[in-house]
Order: sequence, then C-alpha cells, then structure tokens
Amino acid sequence: MLNRRHFSLAAGAAATLGGFGIARAQGDMPLVLGQSAPFTGPAAQLGIQFHQGAKLFLDQYNAQPGRRNVVIKNLDDGYEPDRCAANTQKLIDEDVFALFGYVGTPTSLAALPLAAKDKVPFVAPFTGAMSLREPFQKNVFHLRASYNDETALMVKQLTHLGLKKIAVFYQNDAYGKAGLDGVTLALAEQQLKPVALATVERNSADVAQAVKTIVAARPDAVVQVGAYKACAAFIREARKAVYGGTFFNMSFVGTQALADELGKDAAGVMVTQVVPSPYNQANALAREFNEAVRKAGGSASANFSSMEGYLAAKVLTEGLRKAPGKPTREGLIAGLESLDRQQFGGFEVSFSAKNHVGSKFVELSMLTGDGRVRT
Repeated sequence: MLNRRHFSLAAGAAATLGGFGIARAQGDMPLVLGQSAPFTGPAAQLGIQFHQGAKLFLDQYNAQPGRRNVVIKNLDDGYEPDRCAANTQKLIDEDVFALFGYVGTPTSLAALPLAAKDKVPFVAPFTGAMSLREPFQKNVFHLRASYNDETALMVKQLTHLGLKKIAVFYQNDAYGKAGLDGVTLALAEQQLKPVALATVERNSADVAQAVKTIVAARPDAVVQVGAYKACAAFIREARKAVYGGTFFNMSFVGTQALADELGKDAAGVMVTQVVPSPYNQANALAREFNEAVRKAGGSASANFSSMEGYLAAKVLTEGLRKAPGKPTREGLIAGLESLDRQQFGGFEVSFSAKNHVGSKFVELSMLTGDGRVRT
C-alpha cells in the first residue's frame, strides 16, 4: 500500500518561448543547448514543464560568478516526428553545443540519426524506449529508467495483488509499441499475455473504439501508454462504461497534466515515476528543487516533469564541469562518462564509457481526486 503524503501544487503555466541569437561556442559566448519538444498541442505540457525545470536550474547556474553560461534554444515540434527532424537539422546547422531534453520516442527517433551523423551529444531525452538505448551510441545519454523497467514494476505490482487480466491501451507509434513490448515481456515472464489491446493515434483523444474493445474484455487493470490528453479521455469514457478496474500509466504521460485533465476523476489512477517525488521534503533533491521554484517565482511550478528537467540540466552541467580542457562536444561526453555512482541530492546517476543509462530508479505513485499525488 502506498504511503500518504500531503502537499500543495502550484498551477501549471505556459512557458515563455523567447528566442536569442546562436553563435559558435567560443570565448565568453554561452554554450547553447538545442531542444525540440512539444510546446503546443495535446502534449504541450510535457515540453513546457520539462523546459521550465531545466531553465530553472540553468538560471541559477548562470548566476554564479566565473561560469560559462549555458542556455537553451527550444523549438516547438508539436510532438510530430517530421517537425522534430526539421528542428534538429536547424539546430545542428546553427552549431548548438548539444541536443538536450527532447520529448517523446517517435520524435527522438527522428532526431537521432541527425545527431549521430554530426556526432552531437544527445542528452536526457524524455523517453524510456529501448529503441533509443540499443544498440549503444556514444553520443546518447539517458538519465531516466527504461519503459521496460517501468512496465516490469507495474506487472509485478498487479500480479502480486492477484490481478492477472491486464489490457493495454497504447499510442499507435514507436512510443506505444515500446510500452506494449515492455508489458508483454513482463507478462510473458509469468506465462501471461495481455487480455485485450487497443490503440489511439498520436495527438488524438478519439478513444471510443478503444474503450469499447477493452471494456468488453473485462480486464482487472489497464496499462496506458500515451500522453495525458488521450489517457484522461480513455479513463473518463471507460468509467462512463462502468469499468471498475485499475488504470496504470507510464511516467511519460505527464503526471500533473493528467491530474489536471482528470480533476476528481483522477482518484486511484496509478503512475510510475522515474525521478523521486518533488513533494517529499525528506528528499534532498526535492528540497533543493522546491527552494529553487520558490526563489524563482513566476510560472515555474513543482511537478515530476519539471523536476526531471531540473535534474537533467544539473547532470549535464556536472558533466561539463568534469570535462577536460575547454568545453567541446567530445569533452562533454568524457565528462558525463566520468559520473560514476554520483549523487544528486540522493538521486544516483552512473555513466561509464560502456553504459549511457544513468538510472534504473522507478517507483509507483497514485493520483487523488483533489490534484495530489501519493508516493
């Protein structure tokens, strides 16, 4: 049973997408990180919140005397792969120092060949897909645990409770397939299979047929592999159809965005998390992050997605600090690879020359009907 913790959340706010000139990383010019992510459309809160958290850390970092400034140029891709590929080529042509904080599996997969071709570091994508981790690529660094890690915990929890009839509602693209593969693998280890499958198109909330298909199978639980708009629509419609089972969501869903979408209907919805709770003041990283939010004021708010952005920027700058000599892309890679079991406020990150997956941390959280999250 999950422990109850109480906290209050600031309301989500839109990001300010200010532009600035790009220059080569030399002299005292800032080091520019390029980010393509959704800042409009049904997945916008994922990009907005991650970017807010990263900028929160970098604003603090840049305020320290004697430091080479690190800034983010962010471009909106609407969570569409073609737009992401075009954004990535633009950022590479502008000679950004590294690509950082991309949001989504299909978009990151579109960007990856371009980053690999020009040997641009690709750091902390907001995705846990195995297709981005295998085969190993020298320029790619993952901060978060994989979707296989998340789905393994979900299936372990469900089957431990005797709930073995598990359906999967998933986005019809590389992200959805990655989550489905994880669930299928975890179930197969217990000689089980999904009892029903149904899909939704990316950037759509047309879930009527999916609800009909899955509710008819009467599963004990539904694992959802989508973004917050579609997953919220599915939960609402399934409950209208008198489905009384449990809903499990992947971390990518956007926990606070899902809670905001569902309101009181969020009660009992489960979400796996790949960073510690930003609401647990016993955690040093959470205390540091919340203090940064408090000092910054403005639109920044404390949630899982923004804390992941904050942590990602913190890890990247630590890799930069440990890089040999003046800042170079190769130096950043070497610096990140030197982070062996390093603690960031109690969150351990460990890279090496042969391992670019920094964490396998996963835990469960539960949404309440009043906008809170229990972990």
